[in-house]
Amino acid sequence: MTFAVVLAGGIGSRMGNSETPKQYLMLGKQPIIIHTIEKFFVCPEFEHVIVLTPKAWVAHTENMIKKSLGKTDRITVIEGGSTRNETLMNAIRFIEKNYGLDDDTIIVTHDAVRPFVTHRIIEENIEAAKKYGATDTVVPATDTIVESKDGEVISQIPNRATLFQGQTPQSFNAKKLKENDVVVGGTVLYVTDRVVHSQYIAANARGREIHALDYLFEVVIRQSLEKHPYFDFGISTEEHGTYLNEPLIYQKEGFGGRGICYDWYEWTL
Repeated sequence: MTFAVVLAGGIGSRMGNSETPKQYLMLGKQPIIIHTIEKFFVCPEFEHVIVLTPKAWVAHTENMIKKSLGKTDRITVIEGGSTRNETLMNAIRFIEKNYGLDDDTIIVTHDAVRPFVTHRIIEENIEAAKKYGATDTVVPATDTIVESKDGEVISQIPNRATLFQGQTPQSFNAKKLKENDVVVGGTVLYVTDRVVHSQYIAANARGREIHALDYLFEVVIRQSLEKHPYFDFGISTEEHGTYLNEPLIYQKEGFGGRGICYDWYEWTL
């Protein structure tokens, strides 16, 4: 089954409005959040639409949905968490409790303040999540990105041609490594036809204690290599390849990876 999760937990502090969260501001004749919910509600692919808001706005949101979209049992408004991850976990718990989670469960998450998402993007997210397990909606980076490790001196300026800005929807059919309903370790996987690339490897204190990442990569690598010839942990160097991060490569080799050296080439087109 496929579920839409609309994240509406922000308070709009960057817009200078401390009373009304930005997702509840009017866009034409309806609040922004209603425009967003409607995009997912009209898609027949979704079994259910879960909307997560601050506790104080749950009843108000339910009333707005009933007024704008009519009475329906395909939309549920529940309380979000104090962080984005906690909010997402609340949605997963709702789905697990009411529908169950299995290998075919697809979750499409979207920010309530992005009402201009198209049906094509939503459908492509669902298809990509089914095919690859996880997908992100991105646009090419248009600004120059500067990296500074200490906030004062520029460490490097990455090639903008290889950078993209993440947006939403973000969709997945992920096997979550959980203990008592808490995620203890994880990674983000970027999948192509030939390569599965792992990035942002992390575990909390409990995850490190029980070696959660060892189990995670044992499963992920085995399953990835069934359909892809290569599994890539990414670079382990810094400063344009002049400095080897030894703890990082030690960790990756502990998961079964092996370091290789390669040359960089640049062409002016």
